[in-house]
Amino acid sequence: MMVLKRGNSEEKLTDLERFKDSDLFTDREKAAINYSEVVTFSNKQVSDKDRVWLAKYFSEDEVIELTGLIAFQNISSKFNTALDVPAQGFCNIKR
Repeated sequence: MMVLKRGNSEEKLTDLERFKDSDLFTDREKAAINYSEVVTFSNKQVSDKDRVWLAKYFSEDEVIELTGLIAFQNISSKFNTALDVPAQGFCNIKR
């Protein structure tokens, strides 16, 4: 998997669903993952609490860049789904 080739552990990937309670993630990573989820899921909205948590670890420019990366991944996902582009094996999809 590409993500493992970039220095991440399989244990960390397995623990991703429970990242908030995991000791494998830094507080900075937890803030970024939380923000990614809130931005991605249409039934959620970024709250003041989310922004404060993010601002503890990221500058304003970094938040803008992170938001752009999240948006790009979301549009790529929608694009690929609409055109029935097959998964590249980066994650296990539960159906």
